[in-house]
Amino acid sequence: MINNMNEFSALAGMIDHSVLHPTATDEDVKHACAVAMKYGVASVCVKPYTVSMAAEILENSPVKVGCVVGFPAGNSCTEVKVYEAEKACMDGAVELDMVINIGKALQGDWDYVEKEIRAITDTCHATGAILKVIFETDYVQRERDIRKLCQICTRVGADYVKTSTGFGFVKGSDGRYDYQGATLPHLKLMKESIGPQVKLKAAGGVRTLDQLIAV
Repeated sequence: MINNMNEFSALAGMIDHSVLHPTATDEDVKHACAVAMKYGVASVCVKPYTVSMAAEILENSPVKVGCVVGFPAGNSCTEVKVYEAEKACMDGAVELDMVINIGKALQGDWDYVEKEIRAITDTCHATGAILKVIFETDYVQRERDIRKLCQICTRVGADYVKTSTGFGFVKGSDGRYDYQGATLPHLKLMKESIGPQVKLKAAGGVRTLDQLIAV
């Protein structure tokens, strides 16, 4: 139960307001920026081509501009992800959320995964931006893989580890596609597996106040 505006503001200040659906238009981004400023959320996370617009709208606001890299499936070549990160930073993003190469993680090609995360971490830090590394825990579910990713992110100096994109849809036995997003067991595992300088972001599936407080 939220008892006062200070508690509301504290919770709002922990939220990244995302505008990442494929159908989102420029008007949707403008509306999201207005909502973000009204409620004082931490940031607005947008698609790469809308970074400049969001940065212009939020220029005199404490709300930060975030952008995704390799979103949502993480399948781009490392060089493409690095360029995406460079371009986003140049356009005004100060927080970047990259998706790992999921297939490489699942097959245990940790050298590839580490080199890629390091390259994008270094690119972000060169401009003063922070990097959040998305594991996509609807796909990468094995404890050993999540622990390994946390160790890599700690070693290369990434700023956050993050559970999900919100688009990690898994086909169920009924033929329908759905996703869980952040779960408490995965969050606890990630928290205990990262170094003290790395933060943790829950994404996807947090829909109620009770869920938010639990997270």
